[in-house]
Amino acid sequence: MTKGANVSLTALSEDVGSVVVGLGWASPSGEGDADVSVLLLGADGKVRDDTDFYFYNHPVADDGSVRLLGKTPTEDGNEDRISFDLTAVPAGVERIVVAASRYEGARLGELEDLGVTLADASGDRLLRYSVADAGEVSAIIFGELYRRGPEWKFRAVGQGYENGLAGLATDFGVDVDDDNDNDAEDAAGPRPPEGTDGGPAGSASEQIDAPGPTPAAPRAALEAVPAPRGPGDESVGAPRRPAARPRTAKKKVTLPKVARKSLAENESWHEARLFPVPVLRSDRDRETRATSVLLSVMAQIPEFGRRLVAAFGAPAGRMETFTEVSLPHGDSPRRPDGVIRVERAGKLWTALVETKTNGSALRAEQVQAYMDIAARRGYEAVITLSNDVALEGSPLVAVKTDGRRKHKVGLWHLSWAEVAHQAQLLLRHEGVGNGAHAWLLQELLLYLQHENSGCHGFQNMGAAWVPVRNGIDDETLCQGDPRALEVVESWERLIRQVCLRLGGELGQKVLPAQRARRGSDPGARRALLADRLCADGRLGAELRIESTPGLLTVVADLRTGRVRTSLDIPAPEQGYPLSSVKRLVRRLAEAPADLHVETLVEGATNGPRGTLERLRPEPGDLLPKDAATITGFRLSLLKGMGSGRGNAESGFIRSVDDAVHRFCTTVLVHLDSPAPRRAAPRERAV
Repeated sequence: MTKGANVSLTALSEDVGSVVVGLGWASPSGEGDADVSVLLLGADGKVRDDTDFYFYNHPVADDGSVRLLGKTPTEDGNEDRISFDLTAVPAGVERIVVAASRYEGARLGELEDLGVTLADASGDRLLRYSVADAGEVSAIIFGELYRRGPEWKFRAVGQGYENGLAGLATDFGVDVDDDNDNDAEDAAGPRPPEGTDGGPAGSASEQIDAPGPTPAAPRAALEAVPAPRGPGDESVGAPRRPAARPRTAKKKVTLPKVARKSLAENESWHEARLFPVPVLRSDRDRETRATSVLLSVMAQIPEFGRRLVAAFGAPAGRMETFTEVSLPHGDSPRRPDGVIRVERAGKLWTALVETKTNGSALRAEQVQAYMDIAARRGYEAVITLSNDVALEGSPLVAVKTDGRRKHKVGLWHLSWAEVAHQAQLLLRHEGVGNGAHAWLLQELLLYLQHENSGCHGFQNMGAAWVPVRNGIDDETLCQGDPRALEVVESWERLIRQVCLRLGGELGQKVLPAQRARRGSDPGARRALLADRLCADGRLGAELRIESTPGLLTVVADLRTGRVRTSLDIPAPEQGYPLSSVKRLVRRLAEAPADLHVETLVEGATNGPRGTLERLRPEPGDLLPKDAATITGFRLSLLKGMGSGRGNAESGFIRSVDDAVHRFCTTVLVHLDSPAPRRAAPRERAV
C-alpha cells in the first residue's frame, strides 16, 4: 500500500472478524526499539475516555477487543503485534489508530524498514505498508482501522509527531497532566521537551482521505490544545474530565521472594504436588498428562490461556478445553491430544492440539489429517506443541492445503519452553489475578521443570552434531556439507530457547539479534553461517536484552572447546579516562575474578586487557599507552564447552545455557546498578 491508500478488509479475506496488526522495524546498531500504542476514537475523532488508550502500561481491553501481544524477533529487528477482535469493538468506536513511539530523544528516522502488516484470523498476511522516511519524529501513526457501514477498512497513514507519545495522545483527547509527580509519564510515556510543537510533523495536506465521511484529523493540525485550568479558574465551559489513567484494577499476586521454611523432618520428604510426575512410565503417558495439565490450567487462568492463544487469532472470551476428543476421519476416527474452544458473542473459535514430549517428533501425516479435519468442520487452527523450536522460513511439519477451500486453517507451533516462559513472566514478574491462580500456575511450572515430565524444551543438537564436531577437530569438514547446516539450525533453536529462559528469569524482553536485512532469505543466511562454521569452527549469536547497554555476544568455539559470553559497554562521554576505569572496576566489585576486561580504543583492533583479579589493585593497566581515545570496554567470561549433543550435565546445550546464565547473574546485574561512591572526607571544624 501507499501513503493515504485504503482498502476494505472483506475484499482481502472472508475471515476478518479478528485480525493481527504487526508494526515492524530494523535497527542498524541492533539496539534501536520502539513501543506501540492504540487509540479507540469516536465519531468526533477523540477517545471516549482515557481507557481507550492502550500502550505498554495498559495492554489489554476488558472486552477483548484490543490486546498488545508484545514483540517477536525478525531477521534483524522486531515486530510488535496487536490483536484486534473487530466483532467486540464497541459501537461508539469509529476509528482505531495504530502508532509507535520512541523515548529519551530517540527518533524513528534512526530505524530502518518501518512498516505495518495486517493478517487475518488464519495468519495469512493481507497487506503491508512501508513508511518511506520517518525523519526526525519520535512518534508516528502507521495506519488506522475504521468503519464504513457494516464493514471495516484499513488506511495507510504515515503521520509523524515530533514530541512523542505524549503529544500524540494529547491530540486525540487523552488527558496528560503536567505536574511534578510524574503521573503524566505513567499515563502517556515521556513528556515532550519544552518549547517543541506538539503537532504532527507532516502537513495536513499530505493526508489523503478515503471516500465517505472524512475522519477527524489530529487536533494539533487544526486547533490549539486548550491549556489546563489552574486553581480558581472560573472560565465558562464544560468541566474538564479528570485524568482517568489506565491502571490495573486488581492487585497482582506474585511469588514471595523468600521461600517458606519447610516442616519436613529431612530432605528425603517431598512436598505433595497437584500434578505428580513419578508415575509417568512412557512417552504416551507424558503426552497425555502434559496436555491435560496445560489445557486445564489455561481454562482456569484466563490471562494465561489468553496469552498463549491470542497470537493465533483467538478472540478474548470464555475458554473451554478438552482432551482425547474423537473426530470422524475416513474409515477410522482421529483423536487429537486436545481441543481448545473460545466463545465470544455467540461465535466459536476452535483449535485442535497435537502434543509431543521428550524427543518425539511431530508426524507430518498426523498433522495433515488434523488440518483436513479442521478445514471440513470449519475450525480455525491446529496447534502443535513439542520440545522443538520453530524457525522462520523452516516449518517443523510440511502440510498441503487445498486452495479450492474457502475456509482457511492456521497451523501454529508452540514450544514447551515458550509455555514455561509465559508462566514465569506471569508468576514471577507481572502477577495474576488471585492467590489460587498463582498457586495453580506455580504447580504447572514445577511440573514442566520436573526431569520426568518430558517438557524441557529443545534438548538435542541432532545427529549431525558429533560428525561436524569431529570434522572441525581433524579439519576435514568442507564448506557445503549439509550436516553443517543442520548444526546451524540447531544452534538457532538453542539460542531462541536461551532467550525464552533468560527472559522468564529476568522479566525482560530477550531477543536474538539478526544482522541480516529484513526480507532476506533465512535459508541463505543459514547457509552463509554454515560456511563460516566450516571455515573457523565457531558458532555465534547476539542477544538483545531490554535495559542493557549493548548486545550480549555468545560464541561457541568448537576448536578450543570453550564458550565465550561478552558484552561491550560504552565509555562515559565526560570525565578523565582513569576515573572511568576506576569507576568500572568498583562497579564490578562482586563480579567473578576471572572476568576478562578489555579496553576498546578508537582506530585500534586490540586494547589493553586483563582479568578482573589482576586489575582490581591496578585499574590503570587498562589505560592505552599512547593516550588514545577510549570508546568502551568489553567484558568477557570463558567457560568449558560440553561435547555431548544432549541436555545432560556434560552436554553442549547445558554448557551454553549455564554460560549465559552465569554472565547475566554475576556480571550484567552489576551494570544495572550505579557504581558505589566513596565517602567524601569530613571537614574539620575550625
